[in-house]
Amino acid sequence: MLRLGTIVMGAADVRRAAEFWGRALGYVPRDGEADERWTVLVPADGGGPDLALGRSVTPVQERPRVHLDLYAADAAEQRAEVARLVALGAERVDWDSYPEDPDFVVLADTEGNRFCVIDATHG
Repeated sequence: MLRLGTIVMGAADVRRAAEFWGRALGYVPRDGEADERWTVLVPADGGGPDLALGRSVTPVQERPRVHLDLYAADAAEQRAEVARLVALGAERVDWDSYPEDPDFVVLADTEGNRFCVIDATHG
């Protein structure tokens, strides 16, 4: 049976992206430090998929076909995590496709890659 091992994302500035995602997720570079061309981040606690960041000059997709969903335990944690991620360098995305009562907030990382923070207890 296959299992999800590594999520790969492009970044113009791999070191900056590695710093953001490392702090956002509690991940550390697998090989000790971030490289400017390719870095694999692993969970510091050993649980979860790896996140690889590779140098890319491809433009960021405004509406990506694939993105990360990060789960918060409840609405209060979602608000706190969104604030923390913004303080780390993420930006809120002006998303015109929110439903009437969304359980998610769309953010972009330091490279413009979109991701969502989900309230796992929402209806």
